[in-house]
Amino acid sequence: MENTTQSKTRIMIVDDHPIVREGYSRLIEREGNLQVCAEADSKSVALNQIMNDPPDLVIVDISLKDGSGLELIKDIKAQFKQIKMLAVSMHDENLFAERCIRAGALGFVNKQQAPEQLVTAIHRVLSGKVFLSSEITERMICRSIGSENYSEESPIETLSDRELEVFEQIGLGETTRQIAEKLNLSPKTVETYRENIKHKLNLDNATELIRNAIQWVLEKK
Repeated sequence: MENTTQSKTRIMIVDDHPIVREGYSRLIEREGNLQVCAEADSKSVALNQIMNDPPDLVIVDISLKDGSGLELIKDIKAQFKQIKMLAVSMHDENLFAERCIRAGALGFVNKQQAPEQLVTAIHRVLSGKVFLSSEITERMICRSIGSENYSEESPIETLSDRELEVFEQIGLGETTRQIAEKLNLSPKTVETYRENIKHKLNLDNATELIRNAIQWVLEKK
């Protein structure tokens, strides 16, 4: 029995909602060759656990209580190249799926999809293949070949990963200092991001920035 357990593929779940982690665990444990070896609710806890006992695959939620799952994916990719990653999120896949792939994940699953999709994605990513919805796959192909079928980017899509992260925090009501502390940045750097966001979204002042950020956060819930 011990040898069987050791032969199982080890999976870590990183999500700041305990109920979600429990649901994922039950789904994964149904698969005879998969085992949930660790759970984390934040970027910092996840990195500490990975350093002590690296899993085979990490499932990462894009929104974590101490920062962005995108940044966690980038950190894991830089430090543990052998670990495969699958991103999950409630956020718009048009905005985040490609970012996750660029960051180092091999797949993206929207949380609104059927549970079976997560299992399918896990097996595909573990085999070294990319898992994306057909819509996102077509979108990325059209972008790469310059097809006219690919629509122009929305202003939000022009934001960098960090700018988008700051934009979300603004929409959640965080101040510059609070954002700086949460994302481990200096207040001056956060202010620079705020100015960049205003420029890219064609916003005239801080009031418009806050209003647009709040509206965006509410729309994607």
